[in-house]
Amino acid sequence: MAEPMAVLALILDAAIGWPDALYRRVGHPVGGFARLIARCDRRWNRPDKSDATRRMLGVMTVLLLLGMAGGGAWGLALIAEQCFGRWHWVATAILAFPALAQRSLYDHVRPVGQALAAGDLPAARRAVAMIVGRDTRDLDEAGVSRAAIESLSESFCDGVVAPLFWLMLLGLPGIWAYKALNTADSLIGHKEAPYTHFGWAAARADDIANFIPARLAGLLIAIAGGRGLATMRRDGRKHASPNAGWPEAAMAGALGVRLAGPVAYDGVVLDKAWIGGEGRDAETRDLARALIIYKNACFLLWIGAGSIAWAL
Repeated sequence: MAEPMAVLALILDAAIGWPDALYRRVGHPVGGFARLIARCDRRWNRPDKSDATRRMLGVMTVLLLLGMAGGGAWGLALIAEQCFGRWHWVATAILAFPALAQRSLYDHVRPVGQALAAGDLPAARRAVAMIVGRDTRDLDEAGVSRAAIESLSESFCDGVVAPLFWLMLLGLPGIWAYKALNTADSLIGHKEAPYTHFGWAAARADDIANFIPARLAGLLIAIAGGRGLATMRRDGRKHASPNAGWPEAAMAGALGVRLAGPVAYDGVVLDKAWIGGEGRDAETRDLARALIIYKNACFLLWIGAGSIAWAL
């Protein structure tokens, strides 16, 4: 009964998310993955080891994560089935919904738009710095808007579509195994040293796990925005990531703006390709529209999950 479980998990996430008070008291399950990854990084990703050894140990780190996340979730699903019988999917949905980020993503991006609408650019820079890794100190309105829209689009896949996809496909083990992989990719899945070799397996595994969800996310954004399919087909492959470009290109096309382009990290400017290059610079109103498109795309996801549940 993965499909009713998925719909209920979406409802719970949208309704309550992961409250700040709960986070302050007990943290979040993803924090456990991060601590394990950090421990493996300290122990195994040392400069005295060869590149081949570090790559092999990176593979072991990913397998360890999958075993911990997927195996632990599988055990909890069995316990739920034993304790709740035919209603076990309700308990499983409660265990699954913290892996979704519908509400959290909206709650993190919305303050950026509010600060821009109030004309408070410094506050907008501080707010967007909470959700992106690029340098934000010198961003203008267009730069802040673009950064927030890109993060919203990419995270719609990572935080909503992909977790739901794996929940519906593999149940509770699927969603938490995905979250473990995605956490590993964000922490160690980088091409730059010292993670070039140690993070290789995490990056490749995350690319595979997001391949279908990224394209579904782009399709949902294009449908929710009323356009964007042509831009997605043309520019989806222009991103450095094999997946992130699809929802970003769909959002760029839906809004009629250009995203990506040159961006600075730690003072170093990277000359990234433009996505939606024929569009105009993003503005405050575009971020507000992007949030509306995001909510509509989430609603379409609810309809899709519910339709599958009804059909089965």
